[in-house]
Amino acid sequence: MDINYELYKVFYYVAKTLSFSEAAASLYISQSAVSQSIKVLEGNLNQTLFLRSTKKVSLTKEGELLFKHIEPAINLISRGENQLLEASSQGESQLRLGASDTICRYYLVPFLEDFHRKYPKIHIKVTNGTSFQCAKMLENNEVDIVVTNSPNSSLINSMHIETVLEFNDIFIVNKEFFAVKEEPLSLEELLAYPILMLTKHSTTSEFLHNLFQQHSLDLVPAVELSSNDLLIDLAKIGLGIAFIPDFCYKKDALNHLEPIELIETLPGRRLVAAYNENIPLSNAARYLIEQLTCQSDSLS
Repeated sequence: MDINYELYKVFYYVAKTLSFSEAAASLYISQSAVSQSIKVLEGNLNQTLFLRSTKKVSLTKEGELLFKHIEPAINLISRGENQLLEASSQGESQLRLGASDTICRYYLVPFLEDFHRKYPKIHIKVTNGTSFQCAKMLENNEVDIVVTNSPNSSLINSMHIETVLEFNDIFIVNKEFFAVKEEPLSLEELLAYPILMLTKHSTTSEFLHNLFQQHSLDLVPAVELSSNDLLIDLAKIGLGIAFIPDFCYKKDALNHLEPIELIETLPGRRLVAAYNENIPLSNAARYLIEQLTCQSDSLS
C-alpha cells in the first residue's frame, strides 16, 4: 500500500487533540477536509480508528495502536526538518530538551545560558516532566535530549546515556519544629516523623520506597508533591522532614533547615543525559552534550 503522509499527518493531529476542529485549525484546512482524510485512511486500512459522538472523539484500540507508531514517526520527520534548518545559515532551528523542573532550576540553567550565547539563533524548547515522562518523550522523538535521574527504568537500550552529575539524597528538617536528636538517626527512627517527598510516579519516590523496603520498613509519607521547591518550603514551616537531592539544598541561616545524619548510608544516584543513538544529533545538541559531560569529567 502506498503511504500517504498527509493522511497520517491529519490522523496524528486528530489523535493528539481528540478534536476534528482543533486538528483542522492546526493544519489550516477545513473540518470537512479533516473528516474526509480520516475516512479515506480508515478505508485504506479497513479499520475504524475513531469513535465519534456529538460531544467527543476517542481512539479505538486500532487507533491507539496506530498512534503509538505514528507519533514517533511524525516527531522524527519534524526533527529532520529542524536539523536541515540549523544547517542553513539563514534559518533558525530548535533544540528540544526534556527535564524535570528541579533539574532545570538547580542544574541546567548555567548550561542553557552558555548554549544560548553559543547558538543565539537556536530556540531552546524545554519540556518539563518527571524523569519517567522525559524518557517516554525521548522514546517518542518528542525531544532531542533528556536529562534525568538515574536509576530510571524507563530509559531503554536504544538510548545513549552519559553520566553528567553524581549526587546523594538527604533528609532536611527545621529543628525549631522537631526535636531531632544530634546523633545519627536510623531509617526506622525517621518513620516517627512526617515525611515529605515527591509523588509516586517519580524516580525519587521509587528509589526511596525501595530503600525502606530493603530494610523491611513500610514508608507512608505525610505529603507527596510534584515539586522539590514545595517540599523545601513545607519543611521550612515545620510540616515535616523533606527528602530532596543534595544539589537542591543550600545552607541558609534564615530558613533553619539542616540535613539529618543517618546511620545507614544511602546509595548515590546520578543525573544522566540521554539521546536516541539511532538518530544523528545536530551540531548544537552535540555541543550541549559535550558541555554537560565535560563538567562531569572535571568533577570526577
